[in-house]
Amino acid sequence: MPDSFKTIVERVRAEIKVRGSRFIGTALPVNSREQATVDLDAIRKEFWDATHNCFAWRLSPDGLQYRFADDGEPSGSAGKPILFVMQQRELLDTLVVVTRYYGGTKLGVGGLARAYGDAAAAALDIAQIATRYETDTLQVFTTYDDMRAVRQLVEEFALTFEEEFRDVITYRMEIRTTMVEEFAARLTETSQGRAGMINLQQSEIK
Repeated sequence: MPDSFKTIVERVRAEIKVRGSRFIGTALPVNSREQATVDLDAIRKEFWDATHNCFAWRLSPDGLQYRFADDGEPSGSAGKPILFVMQQRELLDTLVVVTRYYGGTKLGVGGLARAYGDAAAAALDIAQIATRYETDTLQVFTTYDDMRAVRQLVEEFALTFEEEFRDVITYRMEIRTTMVEEFAARLTETSQGRAGMINLQQSEIK
């Protein structure tokens, strides 16, 4: 299973018009079914007078948790196209809602699918994308004799780290979970067994 995934950083919104109908795409980051439900309800309340509020969401770590709905549009014409755009862009922990205000002209199933997909894409086009990692938090101890070599190793592997100087040097570092085993082996080799480490927290999404 991959230890990283892409998501959006903050809420964004874009609007397109298709043959008189307004399609308003809203995309926002979520990290659970519960949050997706709360945010979806808030958008439904915001656009209470809309003809439809169709949506899709996908959750980490593997994208197998997902949901979509057509909200009264013909089956397969709204939620699935929104989900497909998210899958194409490999986005997780993301909710996309496309709100429609009917403009008086029927679009047909194919036209609706294109419109909903295009509205979702328009919102995601302006979203800032970030990569999230499954990380462990390590505390690394080393003597001053091994300081330079161990620091270079920490800089090579750490996503972020903090350094503290006392009787020994301590590093608190965030590292990708899949890299922990290799780091531990390299730490032992680099310091000839003098440096040590403790895993403070395992498998947290950052």
